[in-house]
Amino acid sequence: MVILISLGGVFEFYDLFFTGYVAPGMVQSGLFKPESLGAFASLEPLAVAGFGTFVFATFAGLWLGTLIFGYVADRFGRRQIFTWSLIWYMICTAIMAFQTSGFALNVWRIIAGIGIGVELVTIDTYISELIPSAERGRAYAVNQFITFAVVPVIAFLAFVMKGTRPFGLEYWRVLILIGSVGAIIVWILRRHIPESPRWLARNGRGAQADRIVSEIERKVMAEKGLTALPQPQALRPEKEGEGALAEIFRAPYLGRTVLLSIFNMAQVIGFYGFAAWVPTLLISRGIHVTHSLEYAFIIAIANPFGPLLGTLFADRIERKTQIIGGLLIMAIVIALFARSSAPWLLILLGVLFTLAANVMSYAYHNYQAELYPTRVRARAVGFVYSWSRLAAAFAGLAVGILLHGYGVQGVATFVGISMLVGIVMILLGPSTRGRALEHISH
Repeated sequence: MVILISLGGVFEFYDLFFTGYVAPGMVQSGLFKPESLGAFASLEPLAVAGFGTFVFATFAGLWLGTLIFGYVADRFGRRQIFTWSLIWYMICTAIMAFQTSGFALNVWRIIAGIGIGVELVTIDTYISELIPSAERGRAYAVNQFITFAVVPVIAFLAFVMKGTRPFGLEYWRVLILIGSVGAIIVWILRRHIPESPRWLARNGRGAQADRIVSEIERKVMAEKGLTALPQPQALRPEKEGEGALAEIFRAPYLGRTVLLSIFNMAQVIGFYGFAAWVPTLLISRGIHVTHSLEYAFIIAIANPFGPLLGTLFADRIERKTQIIGGLLIMAIVIALFARSSAPWLLILLGVLFTLAANVMSYAYHNYQAELYPTRVRARAVGFVYSWSRLAAAFAGLAVGILLHGYGVQGVATFVGISMLVGIVMILLGPSTRGRALEHISH
């Protein structure tokens, strides 16, 4: 189940990370000249111009998807929204690939981004509800190992396709279409993923929930060679009712909502501030532009290995400890990166930063989905996660300004302070390892 859900996430990550690799081709096509951008050209006073409008459109769509449409998985079910948000993304991205003006390209990017935002929220919610507490950490680690594995694939495809015209199309259009077409496979496989029994039980469909849990239990007994499973533990029941977004702004959830919102803004500064700027940061440390792309690709290969490493300890160490450890290593490594110039050391530090960032990533995706009850889980995750989408757009702008004015050391200071803010926020949160969702929600 985790693998199948994660395959849906692969295409969301494909879409998120192809942005930097399609930039040269899009710019060369003349799509980001003021006359082609139409209304988007008016963003220039905000220092958002040219290809920057495409990045802005990406995060605007993600923000809308996570904040405004995060509730749909609570309303219509995890499986339903997992399926239809994937179809939404697939259709909108395919249409986007054939646009011939910057304005139309950006409009369809925003619309596609809504589907991606909804999908990412749904995946986090889905996994937390399907996997037992003792295995939940490892499930998120496996999920992010699979999704991050697509990052070096994108880098490789862009490298071999650049300058070519497959099927008579510009290479960047084909690169976009690959993700869209691949999503069809996941849509076909979705029939093997059950609805969340927790969601069904909350919505008066207890018999259906019981059938799904019984089938899961039957498969577990067959895999383990058991004749019976341990008796279920007694759980404190959740509060009745459909739930509303207003709940996350009242006790006992208000504190969790505030700290997770601030944390999401802080962590994304380090996560995307480094990942999106690796080639530029390397150039600023004296690496030639050609070599910087080569080194950035080597660093990109490390992406899936952080979560893979996490499968060894994801359920043995408290989630908070994993998140704080990741943030602390990121802060230390970026400080060392800013003072280094030897190519081998820069690559090593880049790999260490990437590993730490992706351990932190799977752990916090797990953590924030655990802190809310089933009735509001998707909309709560959507709300707190939306702040990372908003902050990412401004973080990119801030990194560019700091790099120009203060060099890599200015960027390192910005990232380091942000990591410390994230650490303080997580220290204030509750512990969750090994606890049932119903216990944590109280």
